[in-house]
Amino acid sequence: MNLSIIIPLYNEVENIPRLKRELSPILTELAQSHIIEVVFVDDGSTDSTYKTLLDAFTDVISPHLSFCIQNHPHNHGLGAALRTGFSSAKGDIIVTTDSDGSYRFNEIPDLLSCLRQQVDIVTASPYHPDGKVLGVKGYRVLLSRCSSMIYRLLVDWRIHTYTSLFRAYRREVIEKVDFQCDGYLAVAEILINSILMDYRVVEYPTNLYKRTLGFSKVKLARTIMDHLGYQTRVLFHRLGLKSVIKHDYKRRIEKHPSTREIPQ
Repeated sequence: MNLSIIIPLYNEVENIPRLKRELSPILTELAQSHIIEVVFVDDGSTDSTYKTLLDAFTDVISPHLSFCIQNHPHNHGLGAALRTGFSSAKGDIIVTTDSDGSYRFNEIPDLLSCLRQQVDIVTASPYHPDGKVLGVKGYRVLLSRCSSMIYRLLVDWRIHTYTSLFRAYRREVIEKVDFQCDGYLAVAEILINSILMDYRVVEYPTNLYKRTLGFSKVKLARTIMDHLGYQTRVLFHRLGLKSVIKHDYKRRIEKHPSTREIPQ
């Protein structure tokens, strides 16, 4: 199995030492049975995130492990970073996750173990009855929980969490499922459009942790408005008034900002 791990970053220089310390042992473990590529997407950071990534990962050498950095000249948002990462990823299985340790990297193998036959997406779910939220600010949890509750009503009641970046996808999903938003809404949009296209999703109950370094880049007002607009479109889709599914995604993801590979 070829595996791509996509990690978006924006002004995360403080988190990179922890990122390397906690991610490297898991990559070593996975490289025993997979060919691994890690795609970092620096979404226009104004600090030294790009240089620090280069310094941190150029000395990690393995025959089954490679790294690259894609660098946006300006900040475009999480959705744009994911689109860029997807356009670069070569793996049959693609994992996306946060850089700040909100979800533990050592859970990637367990996440992958849920990607059984006939399963297309595994999504981490702190709002599942067996999951937990630990230390995250109340207003952020409220926004996320409320959004997920509305999507449960509109889309699939069996899915408890629609806003988690920590996921595993089969390549076909990434190639065929469209998403339009460049911001944080993209995380929910990918999952919902996949469900509406009849891809099978399962949840991986887990813990969501408070970040310990840096600060969240979520723009709350913009994110709330994006969710409300998309929820309206999903409602219209359910009523048969207007489809939320587009079919030009594969063409659009081929247009992405410049790629800089980490030398091996």
